[in-house]
Amino acid sequence: MSTTSLTTSLPVPDHADRLRAALLAADFTADGLLDRLGAPAYAALARSESVPALRATRGDGGLDTLVRLFLLQQPVPYERVRAALPLDEALAGGWVIRDGDDVRAAVDVRPYGGPEGQDWFIVSDLGCAVGGAGGAGGRGERVVLGVGGASTTLAGLTVRTPVGSALDIGTGSGIQALHATQHATRVTATDLNPRALEFTRLTLALSGAPEADLRAGSLFEPVGSETYDLIVSNPPFVISPGARLTYRDGGMGGDDLCRTLVQQAGERLNEGGYAQFLANWQHVEGEEWQERVRSWVPHGCDAWIVQREVQDVTQYTELWLRDAGDHREAPEEYAARYEAWLDEFEARKTRAIGFGWITLRKSGTESPSITVEEWPHPVEQPLGETVKAHFARQDYLRTRDDAALLADHFALAPEVMQEQVGLPGAEDPEHVILRQNRGMRRATKVDTVGAGFAGVCDGTLSAGRILDAIAQLTGEDPVLLRDRTPQAIRLLVEEGFLEPAGTRSRG
Repeated sequence: MSTTSLTTSLPVPDHADRLRAALLAADFTADGLLDRLGAPAYAALARSESVPALRATRGDGGLDTLVRLFLLQQPVPYERVRAALPLDEALAGGWVIRDGDDVRAAVDVRPYGGPEGQDWFIVSDLGCAVGGAGGAGGRGERVVLGVGGASTTLAGLTVRTPVGSALDIGTGSGIQALHATQHATRVTATDLNPRALEFTRLTLALSGAPEADLRAGSLFEPVGSETYDLIVSNPPFVISPGARLTYRDGGMGGDDLCRTLVQQAGERLNEGGYAQFLANWQHVEGEEWQERVRSWVPHGCDAWIVQREVQDVTQYTELWLRDAGDHREAPEEYAARYEAWLDEFEARKTRAIGFGWITLRKSGTESPSITVEEWPHPVEQPLGETVKAHFARQDYLRTRDDAALLADHFALAPEVMQEQVGLPGAEDPEHVILRQNRGMRRATKVDTVGAGFAGVCDGTLSAGRILDAIAQLTGEDPVLLRDRTPQAIRLLVEEGFLEPAGTRSRG
C-alpha cells in the first residue's frame, strides 16, 4: 500500500479535552477494556486477532461503540457514535469521518495505562497500533506505529528520576515523550517523519499531558549542541539493505545508525544524565559482538549493555520481510527481496543479529564501568530502579579496594532466596544457588563460604568480621580466607545480591 493510503489530513488537538472526557466517561481505558472484553479477548487483541473482541462488543453501549470504532476500525452507525462522542467536534477535528449512515475512525486511538494508573491514549495510523487488527505490513514508508513490545520495554527500562530536560529521539506516536512529561520539566521530541511529530502532539493532547517541543530531523540534528538530563530512543534500528520504511529502517549501512546514536549521545548528556536505547548490532565473522558494542561507548560514560536475543540472518530477514508485508507479494518478488537481504549480510560478513538494551550514564570518570552481558532470561518490568541501582553499585565498587570492602557492612538484598541442590538424603548439597525474585531475576552459584557469608549479612557486622567467624567455624586460615574472598563479595555486590549497608569502623 502506498503512502496515499495513510491519513492525508491528520486530526487537530483543539477539542482533545472534550474527546478525552468522553472516552473516560465511557470507561474506554485499559482497565475498562479488560473488564468489558475479558482476559481471553483482550489478550487476543495483542496477537492481532479481532474476532473475540468483535463478539464481546455486540451491545450498543458507549464502550462497545468506541472499541469497534477505534480499536477494531469497524463502521459504526452515526447515532451510536453521537451518543458516545462529541461528534461534531470529532468530525470537524478529523478524528472520525462520515461514511453515509456510518462513522469510521480516521486514526487509531488506543487506551494505555500509565505507570501510576494514568489513563492515557496513544494515537497512530489506522490499523498500525501494534496488537491491533491490521498490523503495519505494507502501509507505506511514512507510517506511524502505535505501542508495541519494544515501546513498552524501553518505557519500563527508563530511569524515572525527576529531571530538568528530556529528549526522545525518533518519537513515533509519542509514547516515550508521554512518559517523560511526568518527570521532566522540559521534553523535546524529534523524528525524521513529520507525521510522527503530529501524532505525538495528538497523543499528548488526548492524554491530558503537557506539550513537548517537537522538532523534525534525524538523530541529534534537530537539537544541535543542546544537552539533556535524559535521552531515550527506540530508533529505526533494523539492519536492512535499504531505507524503505522510515519507522524501522535507519538508512545507514549495517548497524551504523545505532553506533552513531550511542557515540553521539555522550556529548549531549549533562553530568549524571542517562541515555537509554534499544538497538540491533551485527555479529560479524571473526569479531566478538561484545567488543563491537563496547567500542560504541563514548568517553566519560559508564555503560550497561544487555543482549536479550540473537537471530541468525535467515530468521531476521524473514521477520522483517513479514513486517513489511512482502510475504504477501508475488513469490518471485519475495525471493528477490530475500536475496537482497542475504547479499547485504554476506557482504558485511554478518552471521547473526543481536537485539538488546544500551544504557549510558555520564559519569565523567577516567575509569568507566562498562558491563556487556547476554541475558535472554525473563525479567520483571519496570526496571528503571534496577538500572539506577546498577550504576550506583558501580560507583561504590570503583571506590573500594579489597581492604575497604572487608571493612564495610552488607545486607542481603530483598527477595533473594537460597536454593540447595543435591541428591536426596545427601548430608551436604552439591551446590548452593542464590536467586533473585525481582528485577533481573539473576541466579548465581556460591560455595559454602559464600552461602554462609550471604546468609548472615544483615548490616551489623563488617565483611571481615563475618569471614573471621566463618574461618573459626570451618578451621580455615582467616588470613587466607580474607585474601581470597573479596572477589566473590565484589561479584555478589555487582550483581545485586548484596547491598552496602554503610561503612563503619574496620573489623
